[in-house]
Amino acid sequence: MVNYRDYIVSDHQIMLGKPIIKGTRLTVELILRKLAQGASTADLLKMYPGLSEERIQAVLLYAAELLANEELLTSAA
Repeated sequence: MVNYRDYIVSDHQIMLGKPIIKGTRLTVELILRKLAQGASTADLLKMYPGLSEERIQAVLLYAAELLANEELLTSAA
């Protein structure tokens, strides 16, 4: 299993501290948005040669870890 900490970093001097894929300026947010818009892993690998399947998996694991520790938002009734 991929450890997202091996692939995802945050540095306030790069992309204003947003989580990025190590060694790139690709943010976790960008990859998640592309996937949400329907891009496949193969599409992402073509668009961004610095990516790998492991890095994409790390993005998903990172997002899942963040959500696991978030409070549930409820709508006002």
